Amino acid sequence: MIDTKNLKLTVASSPHVCSPINTTRLMLDVLVALIPALIMAVYVFGPRALTVTAVSVAGCEFFEWGYRKLLKKPTANGDLSAAVTGVLLAFVCPVTLPYWTILIGDFFAIVVVKQLFGGLGMNFMNPALGGRAFLMMCYPIAMTTWVLPGSENWANVVSAADAVTGATPLASLHSHLDVTLNANVHTLPETANGVLDLFVGNVGGCIGEISALMLLVGGIYLVWRGVIRLRIPVAFIGTVAVICFLFPQGGIDRVDWMLYNLCAGGLMLGAIFMATDYVTSPVTKTGEILFGIGCGLLTIFIRYFGGYPEGVSYAILIMNICVWLLDKAGKPARYGVTKEMREKAKAEKKAAKEGKAA
Repeated sequence: MIDTKNLKLTVASSPHVCSPINTTRLMLDVLVALIPALIMAVYVFGPRALTVTAVSVAGCEFFEWGYRKLLKKPTANGDLSAAVTGVLLAFVCPVTLPYWTILIGDFFAIVVVKQLFGGLGMNFMNPALGGRAFLMMCYPIAMTTWVLPGSENWANVVSAADAVTGATPLASLHSHLDVTLNANVHTLPETANGVLDLFVGNVGGCIGEISALMLLVGGIYLVWRGVIRLRIPVAFIGTVAVICFLFPQGGIDRVDWMLYNLCAGGLMLGAIFMATDYVTSPVTKTGEILFGIGCGLLTIFIRYFGGYPEGVSYAILIMNICVWLLDKAGKPARYGVTKEMREKAKAEKKAAKEGKAA
């Protein structure tokens, strides 16, 4: 028989059931998923890819610690969110970017985009992409200087002045189309192995965006660990694939054009690791699908009609601003409330407004 007199009743606010999954574990899983892409970057661009990433991580951690220390707020470095921001910001920058420049981007991403809005969970845009957009605006030349793949083109760890640079696949495609449209030539720009090089990562570009294969490996890991859901990446990548297949440019073969656009640029990195950010993406199922489709449409719009060959980062930032609207549009019906009950409530609300107006 239970002794009810000695039982203690603990009164507390929700949640009453706590999950063993916390922010630190989620961020650690993201960092693990980014390791394959980092290994490929070091293989293609040399050890400077690792040092730029390390400096970016250290900068983000320092600025987060310094800001919260200055304002006498609890230190939040242990959740690893600043480390993830540092890696992602480095991944969307060229390996030749000076260390002091990446630190400026770290400051903007952590202090301006994240901490000034209240810290983790309160920012309205992805901090890494916000930092990248700021660097693109302030240092466009440094942000568009790309190293060619191969050990003979590696940049020095201390200074990247001696690196052999060239155009990225998307930049080549963008300028190539201007020529082929005038010359009536219907071919893709020449690369060593075509789409296979793009898929594996034997191309120039930003540190972490070059290998679609390694990014997909990281994405599979995140799905297996339950960190991300497939709705946003599938809707994002699927939208780009469908539009590229239906509306190829320059008379190029549909399949070749589609695969080239899927593997080139930051599509895989953005769709898997940035568009799925918990804070800046919708929480409803319908909202996630609309968010992914919107990102895909904007990416293609910028690539097709913009002066800049890549549009993933700006597409995600624009859709970040629309998250509240997408969640409102995708809000599920309240449990137990039928369609008739909702229509009746709307009619009563409308009648009440008309009565007040009269």
